[in-house]
Amino acid sequence: MDRIKLRPWRESDIPAVARYADNPRIAANLRDVFPSTYHPEDADWFVRDCMARDGQDVLFRAIDLDSQAVGSISVTVGADVYRRSGELGYWLAEPFWGRGIMTEAVGRICREAFSAFDLVRIFAEPYAANIASRRVLEKAGFRLEGLLRQSVCKKGEILDSCIYALLRQEMPADFPGKWRE
Repeated sequence: MDRIKLRPWRESDIPAVARYADNPRIAANLRDVFPSTYHPEDADWFVRDCMARDGQDVLFRAIDLDSQAVGSISVTVGADVYRRSGELGYWLAEPFWGRGIMTEAVGRICREAFSAFDLVRIFAEPYAANIASRRVLEKAGFRLEGLLRQSVCKKGEILDSCIYALLRQEMPADFPGKWRE
């Protein structure tokens, strides 16, 4: 399914990021570095930072639907003893939730990251209560490795998170493409 493109960020994406990222429902499931309220200056900094750092042990990609940036996805290579692992991060504009877009994007970025870097593993750490994100990972072939009890402090609340991972040899041969329903 080629509904989306993953592409490098460009300055012309700043207005779309400013519009879509200013959503407390997105920020609620991300680290505190993702601001809520999300200002145009935040979008400007984010896009320019992605452009400057892309390829330097990180892949930053805009999720492009109909020539519009509707989300972000990245894989960041770890350091030191974690140098063969990459951390997956992503968000998608709310009007596009529930359409399989993020599952497709996860498959595409993982394939690109395994090709670009000497990784054996890509992992993600969604909050345990973020069932939609957990389902995206599962449909993309990631396995739940564990529940991290009381591992996150978000807005003063202590939350559980999960650790999911996809090993290079587990990458579905036909992915992106058909994923598990």
